[in-house]
Amino acid sequence: MIAHAPGIDPAYTKGMSSSAPSIFSKIVSREIPADIVMENDRLIALRDIAPKAPVHLLVVPKTQQYANVAELAADDPQLLAELVAMAQELASEHANGEFRLVFNSGETAGQTVFHVHAHVLTGGLDEGSLAG
Repeated sequence: MIAHAPGIDPAYTKGMSSSAPSIFSKIVSREIPADIVMENDRLIALRDIAPKAPVHLLVVPKTQQYANVAELAADDPQLLAELVAMAQELASEHANGEFRLVFNSGETAGQTVFHVHAHVLTGGLDEGSLAG
């Protein structure tokens, strides 16, 4: 995942405060380069730098107001619906339209960047596997 990239300050990942810009906020503001594949007013999608499937994209709200998907669902269900719609659009554009959508919520669940984001995985995934 992006948080493991060399040279990324750990302050942008584990235990970050809501006032410190996340790595995703720095990508949105173009302070950090990324392979951006889609963008609109509220969301940005990019390739994961450590892919776990033939197609592994991240869909990220431009606001870092929400640390995880539960917060997003409770406070802005419309933005969550837009995120899922973008995931579907990306899967259609980059694969056959079928996809796995994963949200890691919490450190022990594998979340390393506490700025809500979805992993869109597709391309040769088997049932019973979490990723490729």
